[in-house]
Amino acid sequence: MKTIIRQFVSAVLLITVMSAGLYASEARKADVVTIKTSAICGSCKARIEKVVKAVEGVDAVLLNMNNKKLKVKYDPDKTSPERLREVISAAGYDADNVKKNPDAFSKLPQCCQTPMEGDMH
Repeated sequence: MKTIIRQFVSAVLLITVMSAGLYASEARKADVVTIKTSAICGSCKARIEKVVKAVEGVDAVLLNMNNKKLKVKYDPDKTSPERLREVISAAGYDADNVKKNPDAFSKLPQCCQTPMEGDMH
């Protein structure tokens, strides 16, 4: 009986340790990148967050309209900052040094094409 209990406890401990190790390795996979965008309004914010969230490997997205910086939590095994910038550009917006796609920009609503005073859109 003691042997069975000892084996059971050992098995439970082994599973716990393995699970913790797996969780720790998964937790380490997430990276965060901050990308400066050319967003100017709430529609821009919604559009950019939507296209970036659709990228495989993206866990969380938040665009701060005060500084126009997009923070993205992502799995580096599934995507990259370069890919995220390309997606933002393809949606019609600048993303750091990657310029907006002119065709996509021309299809944005007028409010998204009209820079506010002091903005370089």
